[in-house]
Amino acid sequence: MPVNLKAPVAQDLAPVAGIRIGVTEAGVRKANRKDVTVFLLDEGSHVAGVFTKNRFCAAPVQICREHLASHSQSIRAIVINTGNANAGTGADGLARAHATCDALAGLLKIDAQQVLPFSTGVIMEPLPVDRITAGLPAAIADAQPGHWAKAAEGIMTTDTLPKAFSASATVAGKTVQVTGISKGAGMIRPNMATMLSFLGTDAAISPELMPALAKTLADQSFNRITIDGDTSTNDSFVVVATNQAGNAPITDWNTADGQALMAALREVAQKLAQAIVRDGEGATKFIQIDVEQGRTEEECRLVAYAIAHSPLVKTAFFASDPNLGRILAAVGYAGIDDLDQTQIELYLDDVHVATKGGRNPAYLEADGQRVMKQQEIVVRVQLGRGNASTQLWTCDLSHDYVSINADYRS
Repeated sequence: MPVNLKAPVAQDLAPVAGIRIGVTEAGVRKANRKDVTVFLLDEGSHVAGVFTKNRFCAAPVQICREHLASHSQSIRAIVINTGNANAGTGADGLARAHATCDALAGLLKIDAQQVLPFSTGVIMEPLPVDRITAGLPAAIADAQPGHWAKAAEGIMTTDTLPKAFSASATVAGKTVQVTGISKGAGMIRPNMATMLSFLGTDAAISPELMPALAKTLADQSFNRITIDGDTSTNDSFVVVATNQAGNAPITDWNTADGQALMAALREVAQKLAQAIVRDGEGATKFIQIDVEQGRTEEECRLVAYAIAHSPLVKTAFFASDPNLGRILAAVGYAGIDDLDQTQIELYLDDVHVATKGGRNPAYLEADGQRVMKQQEIVVRVQLGRGNASTQLWTCDLSHDYVSINADYRS
């Protein structure tokens, strides 16, 4: 069961003016499931995205990068299929992804380069493009502004719950809306995390700010999560600004209006990212890792990911076993060559576990076990080297993770 995560309520998700969403069942991999989703964007929308750093990236990722490079200010449609990743498919996969764009563009009477394709699911199988294109008319006919919850369901793979959130902000006296969806439960370590996420706002934002905005939001959310350390071939995060809220366009984030909008965007992105961890395959614990007092943020990230990726640490959390020397061991092999272990402090929520690199004389295992039994846990490590810090979110590693991935294709 997901850790303190509930399915979104459609009425709680704010429509974004300029975006209509349609979902259909095309039988991409299995019958009787929503598996093709389209976003129809009004003219004047600006789009930016960040994608997986996996060098074996999927065909749709390659095409999205090309289309955004040439048409970021005139993207008019997004098409997403689940059930098939169209990765590891070579030139044939590229041709099938292009055919999907061509089909949707023909129906909408736009250029194929104004379409962004996305796929998620099983790797190294041919994309059933005929089924997808056959389902496109129904998806278009279904398109409504209020279909964010349906879209969240339509992009799921091994997720147990759809993931969607909204926020609002006042910008230049206008109320602007932010709504987003994400999917992901396994093969998660964004470098970008198998995750997809789509975030829309009706705010007016200068197009020159959009590429950096997508990267900033990803770095503050999706690039701070990990479930199993695997970087997917298809990871994608897309931000759409439809420019229909009526506010004066944001041209500088370092203004009151810019900060207000950024806060709303960041809120939704972080909730979506954390929802992926909460719904991690087999997860029973949601774990926040704070690493403080580093010389640089990068060395703090090294330590945080060493802890988050350790199978020994993750299984200890699953068992509620305060075998916390495993955390210190992970800190030690994180890759900081001149780390002084006598400066290390370790906390588990409010429990001071280790001091000056050794067991805190006041630490009681019963206190550690009390925290380890919680569904939500904060691990805090102080390196005693400087003022830099970082935070990321992960989960435990359970028997169910193995079962889910062993049975994934069946």
